[in-house]
Amino acid sequence: MSESARRLHVHTYGTPSGIPVLALHGVTGHGARWQPLADALPELRWIGVDLRGHGRSPWSPPWSIEQHVADALAVLDRLKIEDVAVVGHSFGGAVAVHLARAAPDRVERLVLLDPAIGLDPDDMLETAEETRADESYPDIDAARADKAERWEGISPDLVEAEVAAHLAHLGDRWEWRYCRSAVVTAWSEMARPAPTPPPGTPTLLMPALQADFVEQAWVDRCRAELGDALTVAEVDAGHMLYMERTAEVAKHIHEFIVG
Repeated sequence: MSESARRLHVHTYGTPSGIPVLALHGVTGHGARWQPLADALPELRWIGVDLRGHGRSPWSPPWSIEQHVADALAVLDRLKIEDVAVVGHSFGGAVAVHLARAAPDRVERLVLLDPAIGLDPDDMLETAEETRADESYPDIDAARADKAERWEGISPDLVEAEVAAHLAHLGDRWEWRYCRSAVVTAWSEMARPAPTPPPGTPTLLMPALQADFVEQAWVDRCRAELGDALTVAEVDAGHMLYMERTAEVAKHIHEFIVG
């Protein structure tokens, strides 16, 4: 285990004796974003990791999906957890699928919340180029207003929690806690060909109907590969579906993991 993997920052919620859930956030995010969902499912043992290059984890490269998979396994080893349910949102969903394929004996089941996997390369080029531009703010109010606009439909309380947990004062500007180079790399990784979860892996897929990340062709491939092991539950929300429709998403996850 590398020293940087050993120092990955972990947020824990829920019941220590509950079913362990490894939660992987999306690009530019951090592990504390899982708290509202964890609060709705307090019987589970939530382990929310700040991915490398994000939040309070080391920002050192590499930032490949393979490295994120290795980091996730290092966290499980550090916590002495043999197997888990893995919940992944957006880029975290892509990492979750690759984790299940790399270590199927460690992933008991998968929950994919609007996963960003196998995305159009031209779109990812455009998004990566946009990410290179400066995204800092003169004050907290400007950062809060920008996040509220981007997170339309999400509770102001959650916007305020994001500001408190994820905004950093650097010099005379305010910035979100993520490494821009790691994020650019992540957009590239999301353009890789999309694998499916390995055969036999119980998988709950929740596409967000108001977003366009999940391609129907990939869903069809998942159905062909997984058969009855795949459950699809569409959610009428934007990409941040677990923040926008927390109770609905929690209900599906509870049925899938707890029964």
